[in-house]
Amino acid sequence: MNNSQSEKKDVLVDVQNLSVALDKFATDRNWEQFHSPKNLLLALTGEVGELAEIFQWMGDVEARSAGETAATAQAVKDELADVLFYLVRLASVLKVDLNAAAVQKLRSNAIKYPIETSLGNSTKYNKK
Repeated sequence: MNNSQSEKKDVLVDVQNLSVALDKFATDRNWEQFHSPKNLLLALTGEVGELAEIFQWMGDVEARSAGETAATAQAVKDELADVLFYLVRLASVLKVDLNAAAVQKLRSNAIKYPIETSLGNSTKYNKK
């Protein structure tokens, strides 16, 4: 496999266009002044809370179909988008390459959780 193929294989997360659009959205509104890492993290946490609220009293079966059920699908999509937006914006402000972070973390997790000891086992790697 040549270098170009290897680089394409390692692209797990491509949020460059979204990051540029979110940066422009914030700049156009003069919101950079409010987009400190702390503020973005708190906003992200709030959006995760709003997503969690949708699922709060659902059973497992109902929760699995929440993204497709008429009563909840749009709210699930909206809150997932909000979570994504704040995550991508936070990464941009912190100058973190989300793809590089994801590739590295996936490799790290593969070492922590080898198939031989993790298959069908939910025990955390440091509790085995």
